[in-house]
Amino acid sequence: MNILDKIVADKRKEIELKSLIFPAAQYTHSVIFKRDTFSLAQGLRNSDTGIISEFKRRSPSKKTINQNANVGQVAMGYEKAGVCGMSVLTDIKYFGGSLEDLIIARASAQIPLLRKEFIISEYQIIEAKAYGADVILLIAAVLTREEIKKFSELAKSLGLDVLLEVHNEEELHKSIMPNIDMLGVNNRNLKTFEVSLETSKTLSNLIPDDFVKVSESGISSIEAIKELKEYGYQGFLIGENFMKTDNPGESAITFIKDLKK
Repeated sequence: MNILDKIVADKRKEIELKSLIFPAAQYTHSVIFKRDTFSLAQGLRNSDTGIISEFKRRSPSKKTINQNANVGQVAMGYEKAGVCGMSVLTDIKYFGGSLEDLIIARASAQIPLLRKEFIISEYQIIEAKAYGADVILLIAAVLTREEIKKFSELAKSLGLDVLLEVHNEEELHKSIMPNIDMLGVNNRNLKTFEVSLETSKTLSNLIPDDFVKVSESGISSIEAIKELKEYGYQGFLIGENFMKTDNPGESAITFIKDLKK
């Protein structure tokens, strides 16, 4: 069993237990459930930088990235930097995140928030809306085509943008459907955790122009972004490059200023 299989197996147990205590219907009574959401896809289309920053304390590939960061301060710093959106890890066991991080980020900044999670249930999508997310991530590697269709339709009915993540051509072909806003190519192999920007380059021509193209993982330089823009990418998810510093917000400010030069 690889790390992705382990994460999904644990996630199924987690959702089963949570839903027994807190049914999904109760989330619809959340104060912010009916709030108007921000569109990350539209923001990326209108941006000249396309930066999606991330809040991540740790990961299976790098045990510790930044355990001391304050999510509210980081969110405010990212907003000041002018990012298009912010990704918030909500998985506890493998990434050290939480739904509390998401809602604190929501209270701290008026930018699109992506709930970065291993979504395998409609329960998590309703939960995401209740905690202030504007965007959900669907990972093609762990979902069937039918699940992608069902989950993306639910997300759109709640006013959420959908970022669909693929790692290869097979996943891409099963994922293209109307309710997807952004197609993200993850340069990190979730089974081996090796990273290569060639993945984004190889798949770029196979992604229809209807979708905003997003490149994820392993992006740490301005040169990489400029190179990927030549392949039609409008969004660039940057996580560890900012989070490994003492002040992620300031790091994002410097990076974006240099990118605009």
